[in-house]
Amino acid sequence: MKVLVPVKRVLDFNLKVRVKPDGSGVDLSNLKMSINPFCEIAVEEAVRMKEGGGGHTAGAAKEVVAVSIGPEQAQETLRNALAIGADRGILVKADGEVEPLAVAKILKAVVEAEKPDIVILGKQAIDDDASQTGQMLAALLDWPQATFASRIVLQDGKATVTREVDGGLQTLDVDLPAIITTDLRLNEPRYASLPNIMKAKKKPIDVKAPTDFGVDVTPRLKVLKTAEPGKRQAGVKVKSAAELVGKLKEAGVL
Repeated sequence: MKVLVPVKRVLDFNLKVRVKPDGSGVDLSNLKMSINPFCEIAVEEAVRMKEGGGGHTAGAAKEVVAVSIGPEQAQETLRNALAIGADRGILVKADGEVEPLAVAKILKAVVEAEKPDIVILGKQAIDDDASQTGQMLAALLDWPQATFASRIVLQDGKATVTREVDGGLQTLDVDLPAIITTDLRLNEPRYASLPNIMKAKKKPIDVKAPTDFGVDVTPRLKVLKTAEPGKRQAGVKVKSAAELVGKLKEAGVL
């Protein structure tokens, strides 16, 4: 069984986002970039399917392929995935922001070329928080999907997925091939050891372009302005429930 894991290069989650002075976007100059945390969880789960662990039988997956869509520097993100345990990488080189629909179209072409049994990807990227790519990919491929997975069990050509919903937990059985998106509680990614980091440098990364897959990545959306959230205002104390209701009415809450 082959597992395909898309990974995204994002601003490290430990850093504070800075807006450019002219409001044209986010300033990423001289800042550390890392693998998206939800993508890292997806890589860890795929590697556990290969190695055993997390409820998976060892050898349930024979190969784990990581794919990233982004600039040349996204090779670093792929090397991170390879150090965790992915077998090889694919970089679809694209400069600038690639919107979720274009990402899903590229991934569809990669899936058709690689023919994986499962695509596991993070439920969202922490830079845009769109949470759209997995669902769009499932629709384009006409594959079953299970989103926000907190547990995955593979058996008899099916994946039993426990997913987190507003009301608690929901369990789905999906036939393979399928699309699965990961939630935070699915696993805790390992730290890549130095020997695995060194081995990752020798693992192959195939470089492609969106045009190789016939996909136009021209943005459909135009960002008019980017601004930091307003500073939180100090609260006020009220002396009675009636005064509280009055303040809530003034604020338009009631």
